[in-house]
Amino acid sequence: MENSILNKLPFDPVFLLIGLGAVWIVVLVLVIILWVKTRKMYRRYDTFMRGRDATTLEDHIMDQMAEIADLKDKDKINREDIRSLNKQVWTAYQKFGMVKYNAFKGMGGNLSFAFAILNANNTGFILNAVHSRDGCYMYMKLVDKGQTDIVLGNEEREALEQALGY
Repeated sequence: MENSILNKLPFDPVFLLIGLGAVWIVVLVLVIILWVKTRKMYRRYDTFMRGRDATTLEDHIMDQMAEIADLKDKDKINREDIRSLNKQVWTAYQKFGMVKYNAFKGMGGNLSFAFAILNANNTGFILNAVHSRDGCYMYMKLVDKGQTDIVLGNEEREALEQALGY
């Protein structure tokens, strides 16, 4: 073994064996550390996929999807209800104006009145109740977009202006 390659090295071959042994120990330690980390990650992955309460991630996602679909249906119903309510609000009477007055001097008291009732489009009617000694007479005049075809009295015009917000 005189021609061995180990004899031609400028250092003792035992140092080479010690160095290789040290590298082997470092590699072994790294393999063990990586194996422990892999086991830990596998356990976390398994817990994540199975869930803590024996429900899988797929079951959880499917439950969430069903809940989202239910919420979409409820949202659609709510939107239809809001549209319906908006239509009702626009046609509901919401503007009012009232003027009390004395139709006939000397009768005593303001027993007559003009009452204007309008919706959001300023369409509605004016009620005029005239109280006299013979009885009470009520007249109605239609209002379309804030205008009437019939000439209004002072009290009726004032009630209409109150309802319009002037």
